Amino acid sequence: MTGGSRTKVIGAVLLTVVLTACGGDGFRLLRNDDVPLENYTPEQIFGRGEYELSRNRGEQAAFYFSEIERLYPYSDWAKRALIMQAFSYHQEQDYPNSRSAAQRFIDFYPADDDAAYAQYLLALSYYDQIDEIGRDQGLTFQALQSLRAVIERYPDSEYATAAILKFDLAFDHLAAKEMEIGRYYLRRDHYTAAINRFRVVVEDFQTTSHTAEALHRLVEAYLALGLTDEAQSAGAILGYNYQSTEWYQDSYNLLTGQGLSPNARGNNWLSQVYRQTIKGEWI
Repeated sequence: MTGGSRTKVIGAVLLTVVLTACGGDGFRLLRNDDVPLENYTPEQIFGRGEYELSRNRGEQAAFYFSEIERLYPYSDWAKRALIMQAFSYHQEQDYPNSRSAAQRFIDFYPADDDAAYAQYLLALSYYDQIDEIGRDQGLTFQALQSLRAVIERYPDSEYATAAILKFDLAFDHLAAKEMEIGRYYLRRDHYTAAINRFRVVVEDFQTTSHTAEALHRLVEAYLALGLTDEAQSAGAILGYNYQSTEWYQDSYNLLTGQGLSPNARGNNWLSQVYRQTIKGEWI
């Protein structure tokens, strides 16, 4: 099933149900739960799954789609039902079962047009569980890995663009976690521990929205420790890349208030970053 056909299946469920209910005796019979499902064709069971989806009953829809997989495992309907099963579970926020169905689709039909969508659903099963910044970020790492798989394996698919956007947001989420912990240490005057967290943001998450603040916090922490070369170097990077931000102005005020200036000094890690990334000196 292609992306377009899947859109028709999912987006026009109500129309399908109305037409089938009006013109298909098989669908009306299928609504009689006393009749074993073995008595129905995969198409009829698929229609019942669509009907349940139209009523926002994803768990029941997933049941009918899974029954097609059980009763008609080698049919084309089983393949269609498997991707719909993953979708139905996801609608119900049953992420483990959605992930399981999506992974089976990828394993069984790796060359199918819908393999990209299955991989995207698998990634969403992690991404949609990313919660408050203060919680464990294991799901964020798993989301990043799965989103990367969509981008790298299916770069020309319609899901690659959405995966890139969500990847950037998840990446930013991890940086925010490092910032939260760093601020916690900084407020309690645990400067070395705070510096370690802010350094991670500057070195590993430099493309996120948190880099400017991380550099400013490094200025604060290094000044508190009396490490003026490091503080000035952080200020120099901040001034070069983020001069228009409030973080640079705050750092500038801190430095000049102590008779210092935002200039790369010494041979510390920040001065090396400045020379390599700003001046292009790699030796």
